[in-house]
Amino acid sequence: MDWPQLPDYGCFPRWPGEGQSFIHPDDVPVAARCFPSERVFRRYRFDGVYYHYSYGETRFRLRPCMWLSVTSEGIDIGDPVETVGVGLEQDLFVARVWGMHFVRRKGCILYRLRRRDTLVPNLFHARQLRLLTDKTKVRAGEIIHPEPKWHGQSDPIEGLEL
Repeated sequence: MDWPQLPDYGCFPRWPGEGQSFIHPDDVPVAARCFPSERVFRRYRFDGVYYHYSYGETRFRLRPCMWLSVTSEGIDIGDPVETVGVGLEQDLFVARVWGMHFVRRKGCILYRLRRRDTLVPNLFHARQLRLLTDKTKVRAGEIIHPEPKWHGQSDPIEGLEL
């Protein structure tokens, strides 16, 4: 059997057909509230019997079952993001990802943001967001700069009196 590369992402748009037997007995109340839905869950561990799932602070365990796998865009719940303006259409602001929802008819994840204590009413596509934990890398330049020629330590620099 091919095991999935973890972590991976997906959703449960329908209730799996096995009743509740696939849910860990301690997690039935939590998992039963979470699906069916379009929320994108993160599957991050397999302990040999159960997969461990998370959606923000919500955690539960399920036996292997059918779900709709979704391609990750590198943004996860709780990540700090900045909105990217397109012309003058959008306000620029910094927020945290509060929810991830898969829209099947568009085939993409849309993100719900939270600014301080307020939920932003609009949903955002990944191309409208910039992850603030990404660090830019400075690449080597193409311009060759001349090396400075230093005088010896005991030699005074011309025109400078010591």
